Amino acid sequence: MKTHAQAVVIGGGVIGCSVLYHLTKLGWTDVVLLERDELTSGSTWHAAANIHGLHDSANISRLQHYTMNLYNSLEEETGQSCGVFQPGSLYLAQTENREHQLKLQAAKAQLYGMNFHEITREEAEEKHPLVNFDGIRCIMWEPDGGNVDPSGVTNAYAVGARQRGAEIHRFTPVTATIPQPDGTWVVETPKGEIHTQWVINCAGLWGREVAKLAGIEVPLQPTEHQYFVTETIAEIDGMDRRLPSVADRDGEYYLRQEGKGLLIGAYERDMRFWAEDGTPLDFAHDLFPDDLERIMENVMRAMDRVPVAAEAGIKRVINGPMIWSPDSNVILGPVPELKNYFMVGGIIPGFSQSAGMGLMVSQWIVEGEMKYDMFAWDIARFGLWANDRKFVKAKVEDVYAHRFAIHYPNEERAAGRPLRTRPVYEMQKEMGAVFGLNYGWEHPQWFADEPGTKDTNGFIRQNWWAPVGEECKMLRDRAGIIDISNFAKYHVKGPGAEEWLNAVFANRMPKSVGRSCLTPLIGVRGGIAGDATVTRVAEDEFWVVSSGMAERYHKRFFDMVPLPEGTTFESKTEAMCGFNVAGPKSREMLQRLTNESLATEDFPFMRSKMIDIAGVECLALRVSFTGDLGWELHCKTEDQEKLYKALLEAGKEFNAGPVGARALMSMRVEKGYGSWSREYSPEYFPHEVGFKPLCKMDKEFLNKAAAEKAMAEPTREELVLIHIDEEDTHASNADATGGEPIRDANGKPVGRVTSGTYGYTVGMSLALGYVKSGTVKPGDDVQVMVLGRPHKARILHEPPFDPKGEKLRA
Repeated sequence: MKTHAQAVVIGGGVIGCSVLYHLTKLGWTDVVLLERDELTSGSTWHAAANIHGLHDSANISRLQHYTMNLYNSLEEETGQSCGVFQPGSLYLAQTENREHQLKLQAAKAQLYGMNFHEITREEAEEKHPLVNFDGIRCIMWEPDGGNVDPSGVTNAYAVGARQRGAEIHRFTPVTATIPQPDGTWVVETPKGEIHTQWVINCAGLWGREVAKLAGIEVPLQPTEHQYFVTETIAEIDGMDRRLPSVADRDGEYYLRQEGKGLLIGAYERDMRFWAEDGTPLDFAHDLFPDDLERIMENVMRAMDRVPVAAEAGIKRVINGPMIWSPDSNVILGPVPELKNYFMVGGIIPGFSQSAGMGLMVSQWIVEGEMKYDMFAWDIARFGLWANDRKFVKAKVEDVYAHRFAIHYPNEERAAGRPLRTRPVYEMQKEMGAVFGLNYGWEHPQWFADEPGTKDTNGFIRQNWWAPVGEECKMLRDRAGIIDISNFAKYHVKGPGAEEWLNAVFANRMPKSVGRSCLTPLIGVRGGIAGDATVTRVAEDEFWVVSSGMAERYHKRFFDMVPLPEGTTFESKTEAMCGFNVAGPKSREMLQRLTNESLATEDFPFMRSKMIDIAGVECLALRVSFTGDLGWELHCKTEDQEKLYKALLEAGKEFNAGPVGARALMSMRVEKGYGSWSREYSPEYFPHEVGFKPLCKMDKEFLNKAAAEKAMAEPTREELVLIHIDEEDTHASNADATGGEPIRDANGKPVGRVTSGTYGYTVGMSLALGYVKSGTVKPGDDVQVMVLGRPHKARILHEPPFDPKGEKLRA
C-alpha cells in the first residue's frame, strides 16, 4: 500500500467508487480507496437500483440524466457489465397536484433536452398490459427509465478507476484520520498509514463513525427499508420483452420487473430506525428479519394497480439499512470547519445519482468548485445546530414516511420544530405568525388572523395568498415591520479590516464612516458566490450583512483570505437581531421613537448610524429589500423584544404592522431585485446578473482572475423580469414559483424562472428568470410554463414598482 496520495476515498460502495473513478477522469490518478470489508458492503449490495432522470430540481435532473447515460459507456470502457435494463418508466398521477408536478417536470425535460412526455392510456396499456390504469388522471413516459445491477455498477467504477492508476484496498478499515498543520491528513489503517492532501468520507452507513474520527458530527440516521421479489408470474414469463417500471407515487410504492416476476418496495408510515447509537463495525452483507406486515398497506395498493401480483408467491424479501439526512438529500461538500475534508453521506437514490455525484465531488476537489449550483446538496445548508439528535430523528422519520409525497412550492414541514427561536417567537406566534424554517430558525412567513393557522399546500394559490397581499399593500401604502433577524451578520474590526474586506469582496469598501456598499463575493469559477451589504461604522470597524442560509457556506470563502494581524472577524448572527421598517410612512413612524433626524438630508440612502430607537441602541442602515423607503435596524438579541414592542406600538398610529417573508418576496420581485440561491449563484457571472459595475477590477480580490476571464466572454444568459398575463393566471389560479421553463412566442424553450410571485401592489403576476442571450428581449412576448402549461407573458423593460428608485431615496 502506498504511503502518499492526492486523495483517500473512505468507503467502497457505489458512491465511493464513482468518486474514485471521476477523480481519475479529471486527471488525479494518485488516489486510493479504502474499504473496511468487501466492495458494495453496507447499503449498496441490496439496493433496488432503480434509475430515473426526472427530479423537481433542474440541476439534480441534469446529474441524474448524466448518470443514466454514463452506464452504457462505462460498460464499453471497462468491459464490466453494469446490468443495465432500460425498458422505460411510467409515471402515474392519481391527483390534480401530482398531475401538476408531472406536467411541470415534462416541461422542464423539454428545456434540458430530456425525453419525458405525456402518453395516452391506450399507449400506456400497450407498454404495460398488466397495469390497471383506472383512476389515473395523467401518465408520463420516460423511455430511459429502468434499473441496473448494484454490484456490476460498483465494480465497473472500480475497474475504470484502476485502469487509470487508482488503488483499491479491501478489508482495510480506517482507524484514524489525523489533521496535519499544513492542511493535509494522515489516514491510519492496520496495513499502514497514508499521507494525503484530501480525505473523502464516502463511508455510507459508517459515515457518522468515520466523521467522528475527524472530530465532527454529521446529521445522519439509518433506517430499515423493505422490498420483495415475487416468484415467476406466468403473464411475464410469456412475454418476449421487459416491462417498464411503474412510478405510482400517490400509491406510495415502487414496482418493476425482476427476472420473470415483480419487485415491489414501499416507504411505509410505520418506519423503523436502526443503529441510533452507531452502526456496528461488524455489519457488512447483512439483512434484518423480514417484517412485511409493516408495508402491506402500500403493497395492497400496488396489487390493486397490478392485479397479477396478488396471485404471486414471494421469492425473496430484502430488509436492509439505508442512511438518511434530515431532508433526504445527500450531505456533500468540504466540511467548512476543517481543511481538505470532504463529506459525502446520506445518499438515497444512489444509482440514479452516482455518476453525477462523483463528477460534482471530483470537480470540487480538482477544480475548486462544481460546475452546477448544488446548494441543495451542500453540507453547509445545515449548521452545527442540525446535529441535535431529536431534530435529526424527527426529520428522518418524516422524510422516510413521506418519501413519495410532493414537495410543494413554499411548503414548510413541521417535523422536528421548533429547534431555534428568538426572543419574539412567542409574541409573533400569538399575533398569528405562520413560521418557516430558515437555517434552523423559526421565521415568520405571513401573519394570519387566527393564531395557530397552518399553511395549506399545492401548486395553485393557497390560504396565505390573500393575507400576504394585504401585508404588501399595508407596507406600500403606509408602513410595515419585517423581521430580518435571519440575515447573516458579521463584525470586522482592527487595523487591517478594510484591507481584508477589500481582499475578500469584489467592490471597494466605503471610505467614509456611515457609508455602505453592495458587493458581490466571487466564486472559484468567477460566478456569484454571494452578495453582501458592507457598512463602515468606524475608522477600523465594519458590519457585513448577507444571506443567513449561506452563513456556513460563505465561511469557506472568508477562510480563504488570512486575517491581518490585530484584526478580528466574528459572526454576530446569533448575538444580533433586526427589523426592516419600510413604506412611505416609515420615516414618520420611526421619528416618533428617536431624537436622531431621519430626514433625507441628514440620513440619505445607503448611509448608516448608531442611533437610539425607543431606548434600544441600533445600527440603522438606510436600505430596504422591499425597494421602498426604509431602514434596517440591528440590535442585540436581548433587546429584540423591547424594540419589536416599541415598533408595533408606534405603528398603530399609522395602521402599520408586521409583515412576513412571503410579502418581502413579492415586493422585491416587483422591484426586480434578485436574491442569493435564486437569481445569484456560482453558476452566473457578474455581467450576467448586473453586478459588473460592482466588481472593481483595479484592485485585487478573491477569485478576481476567474471573474475577469468570465466577464471577457459574451453573456450566456440574461436576467429578465416577466409579466405573466392575468387572464391565464386567473384561469389557472396559479403564479410561477421558480423552475418553470420560459419559451419564446413560437414555443421554443429559451430559459427558466428563478423567482415567481404575484405583485400585489402593481397588480401583476411576475417572474424573474434567465433567458439565453440573443433569443428574446424586453418588450417581447413569451410563454411561461406555469403548472406545465403555457401562459402568455411579456418581458418588461423596467420593474413595475418605482423603476427610477425615487421612493427608495425619498
